[in-house]
Amino acid sequence: MECCYIGIDLGSTTTKAVFLDEHEHIIGRGITNSRSNYELACQVAREEAEIDARFGLLRGKLEASPQIGRLAEPLMAILACTYALAQHLEQLRALHAECRQLALAHALPATEMASVERALDTIFAALERQAELDFFPGSAAASDFFRDLATSQYLKQAEQVTRELPVSFDRLVGLFDAAIIRVENHSFAGLYRDYLDFAARRVAADGRFAAFADEIAAAVGDTAARRFNVLNIVGTGYGRLTLPFAREQIRSEILCHGLGAHYMFPRTRSVLDIGGQDTKAIQIDGNGLVTGFQMNDRCAAGCGRYLGYIADEMSIGVHELGPLAMQSTKTVKINSTCTVFAGAELRELMALGEKREDILAGLHRAIVLRAMSLLARSGGVSSEFTFTGGVARNQAVTSALQKLVFENYGEMTINISADSIFTGAVGAALFAKRDPKGVMADLEVSKLASTRAACGAASCPV
Repeated sequence: MECCYIGIDLGSTTTKAVFLDEHEHIIGRGITNSRSNYELACQVAREEAEIDARFGLLRGKLEASPQIGRLAEPLMAILACTYALAQHLEQLRALHAECRQLALAHALPATEMASVERALDTIFAALERQAELDFFPGSAAASDFFRDLATSQYLKQAEQVTRELPVSFDRLVGLFDAAIIRVENHSFAGLYRDYLDFAARRVAADGRFAAFADEIAAAVGDTAARRFNVLNIVGTGYGRLTLPFAREQIRSEILCHGLGAHYMFPRTRSVLDIGGQDTKAIQIDGNGLVTGFQMNDRCAAGCGRYLGYIADEMSIGVHELGPLAMQSTKTVKINSTCTVFAGAELRELMALGEKREDILAGLHRAIVLRAMSLLARSGGVSSEFTFTGGVARNQAVTSALQKLVFENYGEMTINISADSIFTGAVGAALFAKRDPKGVMADLEVSKLASTRAACGAASCPV
């Protein structure tokens, strides 16, 4: 039985979960898209974090094995990527089945239905072949999310197949848009043992590990059977009030991001979080306690939702925006980061002959300028500066942020971690471990109550 504490960050676009052990070490992390069904998003993120914790246990067993020992690292790399492949293939099969079912429900003429089915078969066969190429040891997935990967690849294949078959591109996209919502509202993490068995069989076919197949299978079985004793759980994030938790198990995003950033980077004093729905500039002390903050208003301008809208307008995945912007040779001035007007301004600029990558470079810079304004009002940037939230994974945003911070505040340490999207969940897990009755959080909320009006939103998250 493994004792642990759990933090859940239920964001507007992604939901994260973190498992901490009794020594405050992170033993598992999970992430998923936030769905309209917040309860399911919470469940899936928690399942993914538990799977990650089991992989940690499996690694420990393999490293301790006298027989496997030195081969544990390459073995775990193969197991992890093959596990991810098995899960991705299962989701693709489900998506294919949903697309086909939706097509049948439209009662199309026989000849058109035959073309649609043939197109879907061609598309998903290509997606499965691509998955076999994408998931290999050392590969860096373009995105953590099935929706992002599937959308990008499906659209490319759909465009290709409509050149060869008498089927409408809009018809194929419409089927996908409806099917992906159904697939997202289903948990695939429960097939952990099946995915690992799939991975173990592939490992057994590798000459380096064939002699240890039985020991590997035994280790897989042992870690799959482990149980986790959850001592406490705390929730935070945009959708935290939907969680079925007691009052003392709910914390604000401000407090959790401050404490989580301090845990990850103890010397940090200024934190910027750009999430899906809002942007927060936070000042913390040497203990990770919040001393001040500023937050954008209810408008999602310049946040993850805005980037998602831009991606939809360009018919690409959100994960493709940053790399495309980094190809820019000049920065186009963007007059507004308003989500409502973004599509119109984007189309106008493209009609004027501006390149997509240059427009995107301008959009990313406009997002950072908006965030810099919040930072200045919160007290500026002092000592180490930490950037958190899902947008911190966007290379174009981080590049623009580094440039503007150095220009305005001088050279300093800027912490931008690939794991920064988990910062809020880490803070929530720490509250679960250190403050089970909510006393520390109540004191901080009281201390910051006088700054509530400064947040610019009636639903200020302190």
